[in-house]
Amino acid sequence: MLAQFGANFAAVHSVAGQFNRCRFGILAGVAVAAVTLGGCMQTTVPLVGADPADPGVKVAGVGYRSTVAPYTSLRPTAPTSWREQNERVAPKPKSGQ
Repeated sequence: MLAQFGANFAAVHSVAGQFNRCRFGILAGVAVAAVTLGGCMQTTVPLVGADPADPGVKVAGVGYRSTVAPYTSLRPTAPTSWREQNERVAPKPKSGQ
């Protein structure tokens, strides 16, 4: 039984080794092609408009908006009737139907 496990392991190991060597060769070829073609790339396009690094360029003013401005305190209060709360927020009945 152990001999069979050893034979299976050896067969799988040799096939996996071949696959990894082939995959490494492809990966190395792609890396070499990328580096080679990277040197042939054209330079970047110049910026259209004002240079963002120029401190003298006019920009839009910065406005301030508080992130907590609509905050209302929700501290615990005394319990009230749920019926009164529902009637307060329910739509008013239409008159004259």
